[in-house]
Amino acid sequence: MNIVLLSGGSGKRLWPLSNDIRSKQFIKIFKKQGHDIPMGTDASEHYESMVQRVYRQIKTVDRDAIVTIATSKSQVSAIHNQLGTDVGISVEPCRRDTFPAIALATAYLHDVMGVSEDEALVVCPVDPYVNDDYFEAIKKLWELAQAGTANLTLMGIDPTYPSEKYGYIIPTSKDPVAKVSTFKEKPDAATARKYIDMGGLWNGGVFAYKLSYVLDRAHELIDFTDYQDLYAKYETLTKISFDYAVVEHEKDIAVMRFAGQWKDLGTWNTLTEAMEEHAVGDARFNEKCENVHVINELGVPILVMGCKDMVVSASPEGILVSDKEQSSYIKPFVDAIDQQIMFAEKSWGSYRVLDVGADSMTVKVTLNAGHKMNYHSHEKRDEIWNVIHGSGRTIVDGKEQAVKPGDVITMAAGCKHTVIADTELQLIEVQLGKEINVSDKKKYELE
Repeated sequence: MNIVLLSGGSGKRLWPLSNDIRSKQFIKIFKKQGHDIPMGTDASEHYESMVQRVYRQIKTVDRDAIVTIATSKSQVSAIHNQLGTDVGISVEPCRRDTFPAIALATAYLHDVMGVSEDEALVVCPVDPYVNDDYFEAIKKLWELAQAGTANLTLMGIDPTYPSEKYGYIIPTSKDPVAKVSTFKEKPDAATARKYIDMGGLWNGGVFAYKLSYVLDRAHELIDFTDYQDLYAKYETLTKISFDYAVVEHEKDIAVMRFAGQWKDLGTWNTLTEAMEEHAVGDARFNEKCENVHVINELGVPILVMGCKDMVVSASPEGILVSDKEQSSYIKPFVDAIDQQIMFAEKSWGSYRVLDVGADSMTVKVTLNAGHKMNYHSHEKRDEIWNVIHGSGRTIVDGKEQAVKPGDVITMAAGCKHTVIADTELQLIEVQLGKEINVSDKKKYELE
């Protein structure tokens, strides 16, 4: 099975855990299967993110599935950190909505990965909260597309209530697989009830087709020759959704009904509904609390007393204390916050900003065993590394030395440097300079 996962968004509705780099699909809040959390250990090691959960579920259903993630450049490091380097990635140079993203990923599979035009492909969001039966249905959808059931085959979710958040697919019958009669935009509640009475299904944004179908449609709408050409022209493409560019113009569409669990965890309210426990991290509640969830990444205890229907979330980015229903209105308030990224996952590990001064920044860096930073230099700042855990090696201007806890390495502005982790390696990095910013970095090939 070939499957493309669409991974986008900044996840501002899940602030302060999400930011412009760390979207909601990378937040580790789902307890790993069979994991008990010993006292005194790092709880985050025992949880998985949405993208890790979805990837695991796909491989459980079809261990030979070829998974490609369509995403922006800013998410590549987090994907490699959480899934490793085996997963395929189709990088969007910039955001251009779902049709250009799907066209680029389809061209990538055909022109770079050598997938035949006659092969079927399923495209779905990276972040649904589902059970394994969802991906068993995805595999069935792929088989329907491979068999040529229709030019385009969709998954329709059996609605559990008259939702105003989703578009509706109206099939010609209530059979498990049926032709599509029409599509309806997001309705009000009363209209949604009418759609459900007509047999309407929620549109979950899942599409299956043969590669040739989308490649042909892409060539009709975009003047390009192959993947490399499309990638080069990507910034000039019109922003348009797959629904508007393809689905609305296709007459031969089938829909497969799915009646299992399916949730869109787009707000704190819906996200906490999927949490197995009331607390991730160090949180304590008194007996008067009801329906309260806490996610704490700060490493200090949070005490909640007498609260009802609340969510508390604490991270280096900030602290949220909100009524669960009101939490869905968070976005305009977060848009008004102009703040430096305080936590990010990289392909080699992660970093967390501890302090920001007028001419300094202090960062805790964690490198995964066997990984290293890019060999690089900075023109406008000096750096000092204080090793606090693990073992590894540094290379400063071509000179390699072993490092252990207690070692201090100083790099003046302009010198080339990197660090290699033999075991998990933690260090405190102090940056000193008048202009400290992420753009002050020049990369080199390691000699």
